Amino acid sequence: MEGQNKSITFDGREIRLTTGLYAPQASGSVMIECGDTSLLVTATKTAKKEPSDFLPLICDYEEKLYAAGRIPGGFMRREGRPPERATLIARLIDRPMRPLFPTWMRDEIQIVASCLSLDERVPADVLAVTGASIATLVGEIPFFGPMAAVRVGLIGDDFILNPSYREIEKGDLDIVVAGSPNGIVMIEAGANQLSEQDTIEAIDFGYEAVTELIKSQEDLLQDLGIKQIKPSDPEEDKTLPSYLEKNCTKPIELVLKKFDLSKEERDLELEKIKTEAQSKIDSLKDDNQVKVLTSENEKLIHSDFKKLTKKLMRSQIINDGKRVDGRDLDEVRKISASAGILPKRVHGSALFQRGLTQVLSTTTLGTPSDAQEMDDLNPSTEKTYLHHYNFPPFSVGETRPMRTPGRREIGHGALAERAIIPVLPGKETFPYVLRVVSEVLSSNGSTSMGSVCGSTLSLLDAGVPLKSPVSGTAMGLIKEDKEVRILTDIQGIEDFLGDMDFKVAGTDKGITALQMDMKITGLPVSIISEAIKKARPARIHILEKMQEAIDKPQESLSPHAPRLLSFRIDPELIGTVIGPGGRTIKGITERTNTKIDIEDGGIVTIASHDGAAAEEAQKIIEGLTRKVHEGEIFSGVVTRIIPIGAFVEILPGKEGMVHISQLSEARVERVEDVVRQGDEVTVRVREIDSRGRINLTLRGVGQNNGMSYPQPTPTPVAPLN
Repeated sequence: MEGQNKSITFDGREIRLTTGLYAPQASGSVMIECGDTSLLVTATKTAKKEPSDFLPLICDYEEKLYAAGRIPGGFMRREGRPPERATLIARLIDRPMRPLFPTWMRDEIQIVASCLSLDERVPADVLAVTGASIATLVGEIPFFGPMAAVRVGLIGDDFILNPSYREIEKGDLDIVVAGSPNGIVMIEAGANQLSEQDTIEAIDFGYEAVTELIKSQEDLLQDLGIKQIKPSDPEEDKTLPSYLEKNCTKPIELVLKKFDLSKEERDLELEKIKTEAQSKIDSLKDDNQVKVLTSENEKLIHSDFKKLTKKLMRSQIINDGKRVDGRDLDEVRKISASAGILPKRVHGSALFQRGLTQVLSTTTLGTPSDAQEMDDLNPSTEKTYLHHYNFPPFSVGETRPMRTPGRREIGHGALAERAIIPVLPGKETFPYVLRVVSEVLSSNGSTSMGSVCGSTLSLLDAGVPLKSPVSGTAMGLIKEDKEVRILTDIQGIEDFLGDMDFKVAGTDKGITALQMDMKITGLPVSIISEAIKKARPARIHILEKMQEAIDKPQESLSPHAPRLLSFRIDPELIGTVIGPGGRTIKGITERTNTKIDIEDGGIVTIASHDGAAAEEAQKIIEGLTRKVHEGEIFSGVVTRIIPIGAFVEILPGKEGMVHISQLSEARVERVEDVVRQGDEVTVRVREIDSRGRINLTLRGVGQNNGMSYPQPTPTPVAPLN
């Protein structure tokens, strides 16, 4: 077994490629490695078994936990349903690959990227995207590549290429840029309120690196003696398209110029035109005037009618500067927003509507134990902010079975999650685990950005002290030769028939998330820059409308939300609070009816629906961890009597012993002659022995003149009702 090896030196790192050795029955395969991260990426093409009007492309990313030297959890102890992160990486591969296949291709194509070894310094996702391009080219599958992807981070004032996981967490930017020889085809980004100009510079910086990887792939093909297949459109029968253009152009144009039509009314009128055309074509087929097989009439007419509608809509935008709903190119649809629309058993709620897109978002406040444990290759072990997005069929007037969330739902939820994370408060001040659910009630474009807006409103309604509110909008593009028109706040038809879907989310200070997908083979940075800049006034306009509904966090939490107290103790004393076998902390929780979580760093979080109970638990823990010094005087309660002395609780949960010889200046025969259980006494700390035991005395201490339990001021991080 021999393969072809090639090394690429890229940004001071070596990327190693091996082709022709692994997966010999796939159309093309490559082992792509950097550091100790290794991925096997395959591309396989087979003939489509049934006629189709779309490209049946499947992209999968497989995570194997052995790649990080781990055994899977759960009963089965093997990988099962892909974790959310694997689904997101599969989408990251699909999005830049799909527009680079020819529009006429109908063969089944599957790309599988398997992470076989993971180096925490080298994230696998961008290697998987680049590997998909290489495997496709090596497999000689028609493709407008090469394509490559890089990640750009920002540490201080410096951009860095392909940062490690630690650098990503530490920096203010995490952006993936994918491109082809024709320009940028995909962007995915999260940022810490980064300015538009800095974001544009990061994209430009990333695309320069992408061009290096594209050149390396071209060199690899030359070394392997592979001539890239440059796709060309096949010859098509123009009879049906010509017939539709001749007979349907004017009726379609009239519908597209009726700006007062609703989406439903417009769809019905277009469907009526198509149905009438099909009836006429069916009556002509016997005369062979339209060469279409009877069994394929409906499918071909639908496809060609859609192409004609797309052409006419785009022409109207290019030539007239008007969209199908009559808006100007930079105009945002009508916005309405409201907060607190559900009873407070739902901790926070909001309804956001833009045009016909309507999203209901809810916020749930949870305790630290509600954090999601992550069982994937990402070094992060838990998530404390969860955003879930649901897209039921009634939101687009359809019927279909409702199953588990698909890739689209997972991807849109992750984008909204990424947009909100930079403005969340730190857990030292607001230690709640947060779950936001966005229910799409009606969809006509940009539901993910509607989810961002609705989520901001519901978080504020729940009392979450966000650093700044976040809004988002989707930008579109119509490109015909040299004519380019950028559209603000695209609706469904403009997404389906346009060339770009560019989602931009952020605050009034800067950008928090980007996601750009293309339907063409690439765009220059200059056009992307213009789209980012035009998105800002739209975002600010939307923010102003949102702030009319709610402009600051609610001052009090829902009475049905848990109350949390958070404070820090010495990490070395965590064991004291937990106690042998967890007995101490279990006793505190049972006594106060609270939930207590302690992090390794010493942050203690107490959860309870009763504020007084949470304060009591805090006093006990602070008493357990308070250092007692010799000579201090306390007023305490006798808790136990033994023959040689009495135990006195000097602090909540902390006892010392008064030896019988220390009960009085005079000789004492029986402990009960001086004190009894339940008595309040004033004691002085005589000594703390080598085992940490506290020895007390009553001698020389006047009773009722000692200090009582220290009463530290509670430090609630959420208001207590």
